[in-house]
Amino acid sequence: MPTTLPLVPLVMLNLLGLAGIIVWHLQGRGRPNARLVVQIIFFAAMTATLLAAQVAPFRFEGIHEGAFARFLVDCGKVLWWTHLAWAVIGFTRIYIVLDKRPREARLIQDLLVAVVYLGTTLSMMAFVFGVPIGTLLATSGVVAIILGLALQNTLSDVFSGIALTIGRPYVLGDWILLADGTEGRVVASNWRATCILTSANNLIVLPNSVLAKLGLTNFSRPTETHQIKLPIRIAATRPPGVSMEVLRLALDNCKVISKEVPPTVALKDMDAMGIDVELLFYVSSPGERVAACNEVIDVIYRHCAENGVSLAMPAGSYVFGPQSSNGCPLTPTMLSPRELLQAVPVLAALPPNERKAIISQATTRQFPLGATIVAENETFSSLMIIQSGVVCRRRNGKDIERLYPGETLGARGLLSDTPESGSFEALTEVSISVIAKEALDNVIGSHPEFAEDLASRLSRAISDEQSAADAPPPQTGKAPVLWAMPNG
Repeated sequence: MPTTLPLVPLVMLNLLGLAGIIVWHLQGRGRPNARLVVQIIFFAAMTATLLAAQVAPFRFEGIHEGAFARFLVDCGKVLWWTHLAWAVIGFTRIYIVLDKRPREARLIQDLLVAVVYLGTTLSMMAFVFGVPIGTLLATSGVVAIILGLALQNTLSDVFSGIALTIGRPYVLGDWILLADGTEGRVVASNWRATCILTSANNLIVLPNSVLAKLGLTNFSRPTETHQIKLPIRIAATRPPGVSMEVLRLALDNCKVISKEVPPTVALKDMDAMGIDVELLFYVSSPGERVAACNEVIDVIYRHCAENGVSLAMPAGSYVFGPQSSNGCPLTPTMLSPRELLQAVPVLAALPPNERKAIISQATTRQFPLGATIVAENETFSSLMIIQSGVVCRRRNGKDIERLYPGETLGARGLLSDTPESGSFEALTEVSISVIAKEALDNVIGSHPEFAEDLASRLSRAISDEQSAADAPPPQTGKAPVLWAMPNG
């Protein structure tokens, strides 16, 4: 280094460093590209100024020309090393963005930033202030060992977090199941722990070291479509093929389960008392499992009762009660039309005597396979309930939904003159109970709560029709669809 230092380049070096810091902060965190450009420009200008002043930032040399010159050189070097660190960090962050790394790469980014700042600090101490780094590193090694023993669990969490970030068994938003039974959606992940929000709306905080040791099932990979296995046992009173067809038809009529993958009925085992069956179906997300199982159980029960399929007791159970000649419980008879109508929710608002009076006036109509029950845009004014079979609702040749036994149909013609949107066709042989408009006129006038219930169901039906106009067939539960039977 020359014995005489030019003061003007040194002053310019410090002014450039301070101006670079001010402009860097004015750019804000939301403009990383602009920040990087500012860092590069000011760093290049400071490097040129250092060369003009003949000051080497990578070498420590004593200066004997006065405290002011020494102060300018030291401040200039500190500013130069600071801008160098910021430029390197800026390049690292830009690389992560351009490489389309996930948000979890923030952990690796923080680690690299820490390494850059540590290296810059040691370089400043060695090349600016002349501190013997070798002795410092030897001393810090002993301190690091002591700290490592004291922070063993914390360091284990940190390195486990790095391993989980690199391996990426999950990302934020994934639904996971751990080997210890913990299940929920990943909502946060940091250096020390991972936060999981359970279906009970509880937040579980797991240390990364514990999470790294547990087996993990990711329900969100490759998609959130999730399979459910529901075991049931049916009595061996009917041929297995007949029972399978009843169960398969029941699964096809469920609305909450996903139709992207067809549901399956698998026969697992059988003995003289019953047949073990496993129902396999899918839901669009793990959060719909409870609703799907509830609906499947309800629909299975209705179809089994309507088609004379009896559910059997578990193997090894003792049954006390009437039995058939082969030792099996007696097969329950199919629900009668009167029993089915008694269970219709839309009639629950009526007093028992009036409900029985209306049910006694119901007539039954039969429709063969493929018959058109109601044509598209047809207006009618009777209330009806499906007793058996499956009805498909179509619009413009597309299946909108399927209706199964026990569904309440009607009310549109009772409360308005709006024609039906779509046609209704029988997918199987269908039996329908029809309640004429005249039988309901007096009830609607004397029981406003009954009319309000019908109006509410009609409103939900119209809303569902509007939302289904531009959407694919729904995969989640909806309110019961209401329609009516043509006069005559």
